[in-house]
Amino acid sequence: MLIVRAATPSDLDAVLQLAACAGPGMTTLKADRQALAERLALAQASFAQTVAPEQRDYVFVLEDLVQGRVGGIAAIKAAVGLDEPFYNYRLGTLVHSAAAAEVYVRHEVLYLSHDLTGSAELCSLFVHPDYRRGGAGKLLSKSRLLFIAEHPQLFTRGVFAEMRGFQDAGGSPFWESVGRKFFGMDFERADDMCQPGAKTYIAELMPRYPIYTCFLSEAARAAIGQTHVDTAPARRLLEQEGLRVSAYIDIFDGGPVLQAATRELRATRESVIATVAAGDDDRGGDCISLACTTQADDFRVIASRTAPIDGVMALGPAERHALQCDAGRTIRVLDMAPSRALHRIGAADKEAVSTV
Repeated sequence: MLIVRAATPSDLDAVLQLAACAGPGMTTLKADRQALAERLALAQASFAQTVAPEQRDYVFVLEDLVQGRVGGIAAIKAAVGLDEPFYNYRLGTLVHSAAAAEVYVRHEVLYLSHDLTGSAELCSLFVHPDYRRGGAGKLLSKSRLLFIAEHPQLFTRGVFAEMRGFQDAGGSPFWESVGRKFFGMDFERADDMCQPGAKTYIAELMPRYPIYTCFLSEAARAAIGQTHVDTAPARRLLEQEGLRVSAYIDIFDGGPVLQAATRELRATRESVIATVAAGDDDRGGDCISLACTTQADDFRVIASRTAPIDGVMALGPAERHALQCDAGRTIRVLDMAPSRALHRIGAADKEAVSTV
């Protein structure tokens, strides 16, 4: 059985292995043992709510209870940009007109922005290749949204997710046309330098003025707002859950930023409270519901083949053990699919989400 739970410092070795497997491009998941140890300690304090709300970093792991193995990681940064600047490009339009010459031209422009300051970020989602089928990635990604639905008071400015941007055989066209001109380094080095507490170099090197996209290469313009092929399933899943493309893009690779107010998330709108009842584990068929515990400091989520009936959800012994809850306890439940009647998930989406 797979379960998503709050990460603890004891997960360090497993998380380090996942970070090493993720490779370059995962800005919020670097294979740095010391940094990961500090992050897991902060995560534990965040779930216990013993640190300031704006400093909290909620980290979740996907655990295979049968094999005793951690197969994925995901996180929610409670509020970005409060302790150090958080940068994006905002897409805008400037109009240049000259009546005497009968010229009227609209230009797409990139503005360096701090607009997302204070918002919560969905980040660090990575699933080991061994678990990228069977719905593990969906369980991991949706679990974060259930946590937000259960604790909306912790996320007052809404949530967003930066999608990994388009790359071709030569790397990131957007970076080559923009970032390299100002940073004078490879994408991988700039990405590696983008660590918490070490982002002042961005303000020192990025252009101070708006960038007219007409001066960029054709490949760079085409890459603006486009998602990396490996991240496309993650984007579709988040869009199904209520996030929408915004006017912001990543400053390094031009990937899109998805946004939503907490109240707009499907987990907030459609999840329900249910009471646990004793049931049987011997059920066939696909998982149709997500069920989570309600306490922040021991948050757990499973996928179940049953659904609540009249406010009661029957869980088998293995499911109750995984959630560490007995009959009579309160849980939050969400239908696994956005709408079984209206959304038909294609073959490409049936693979588990791999990275964000």
